[in-house]
Formats: sequence, C-alpha cells, structure tokens
Amino acid sequence: MKTVKDYIRTIPDFPEKGIMFRDVTSVIQDADGLKLAIDEMIKRLDGLDFDVIAGAESRGFVFGMPIAYALHKPFVMVRKAGKLPCETVSKTYDLEYGTATIEMHKDSVKPSQKVVLVDDLIATGGTMQAAAELVEELGGEVVKMLFLIELAGLNGRKLLSKYDVDAVVSYDGK
Repeated sequence: MKTVKDYIRTIPDFPEKGIMFRDVTSVIQDADGLKLAIDEMIKRLDGLDFDVIAGAESRGFVFGMPIAYALHKPFVMVRKAGKLPCETVSKTYDLEYGTATIEMHKDSVKPSQKVVLVDDLIATGGTMQAAAELVEELGGEVVKMLFLIELAGLNGRKLLSKYDVDAVVSYDGK
C-alpha cells in the first residue's frame, strides 16, 4: 500500500545547490496519489468543528478546494495582491529575499466563523501567519492549519505555535 510520501518526487539541488525540492506535482498528476493526499488531509479534519476552508494561492487552492467540496464547506481564496475584484483586506509579510502581499475579500469570512487554512507546504510559515492574521482581522478564528508537506528544518511550526498545525508528510531538512 503506497503512502503520500511515495508519490512526492524529490529533486536534488533545486532551485539551488544543497536544496532537496519536494515536488507536489508528482502527487497531483497521479489520480491515486491525488485521491490519497486529499483523503489523508480530510482525515485530519475528522471531528473538528469548522465553517470555512481557506486556501493560499495557488497550491492551497489545489488541495483546499476538493476538501471543501467533499465536506460541503465554502472555500475562500487567499490571493496575491491585486487579483481579487471586490473590496479586500491585505497583509504584507517577509520572504527570504523581500516581501509579499496577500489579500482576501472583506466579506469572505464572517465574524466568529471557524476557519481551516490549507496549503501544500509549510516551510517558514510566513504565508500562513499572514493568512491567519487576515482571517482574524475579519473576525474569524483559525481552528487548524493543514498542509500536505512540512519542511520541519525551516521551523514554520515555531512561527505558528499558537495554532493547531498538521501535515500529512514531514521531512526533517529544508
């Protein structure tokens, strides 16, 4: 019986020497791998009380949307700045080399709604920290952060320590 980890392709020295790139495209390009990944993520939500799933652009859409569909929950897009047509809230956060800004529609999360944030990978945690702050600014409560892959060596859980963080597969390195 294959595990999700069996479907994840590792590419050495990408994007630079010494990095072991964990590629999720090999998971989603295989029907069995995709089904297994979504099923494993859904299992981690069993018994959790929540109202909304929000996914970070773009691979958070890939994993969050089928989870929302399967569980009959609304899906909220967390997008790069300038991509949403209605009134938004935004958050700028630090990257390794610079900054990035993400946005959500102001009406996407209602006060007191319980939100699960989904993305493909947790590295340093910056994107999800910013997404959580947007949810909270709108009056929502982040009840879980769910990832397919965790790069534990980058300590993203430390930044997100006030949240319930879960990942299907964890790698010790970067």
